[in-house]
Amino acid sequence: MTLQIGDVAPDFEAETTEGRIRFHDWIGNSWCVLFSHPKDFTPVCTTELGYMARIKPEFDRRDVKIIGLSVDPTDNHARWAEDIRETQGTAPNFPMIGDTDLSISKLYGMLPASTGGTSEGRTPADNQTVRNVFVIGPDKKIKLVLVYPMTTGRNFDEVLRVIDSLQLTAKHRVATPANWKQGEDVIIAGSVPDEEAKKIYPQGWKAPKPYIRIVPQPDA
Repeated sequence: MTLQIGDVAPDFEAETTEGRIRFHDWIGNSWCVLFSHPKDFTPVCTTELGYMARIKPEFDRRDVKIIGLSVDPTDNHARWAEDIRETQGTAPNFPMIGDTDLSISKLYGMLPASTGGTSEGRTPADNQTVRNVFVIGPDKKIKLVLVYPMTTGRNFDEVLRVIDSLQLTAKHRVATPANWKQGEDVIIAGSVPDEEAKKIYPQGWKAPKPYIRIVPQPDA
């Protein structure tokens, strides 16, 4: 199964480094970032987990919960956390799922449904497709899917930028242009006809083309 934007994120129960959870209950009314790893004690993932831990206050400020996943057992995650703290300066300060039976990786389409066995004996190369970022909204629907190769560390500043856009456009009928950052001009959504747009934006808008209507960012 390939998950698409707009699909409901599959629910599951799992063991994590902070106890057993049911995923949808754990998300509650917050936003969520679920990001996955092919194996514990891998170098690129070590840097990613440390960076996410350092910038977690930025996610907290946006009411976004972070949860990691790796196919290894949670006791391995705990030992890996010490390496992450030692090398990156900050240990994971969010739960890490232990997906030892590969069920969540398969549920989320990161491994083929036909994959058998457990995490035991599998190499990072065997699990190289378990390198996804899912952003999930309070409605439990998938808002963003990113898939990275093992050799390229993920850009979590970009994930924050996308979340800023998602949260803004969920509240206002606007879209954000290329490379948009918080506070910059936005585009009135195409679903808003001009007559209605005049009521929402009585000050008017810039329109280099009729279908590109640019206004200042509304209050978030």
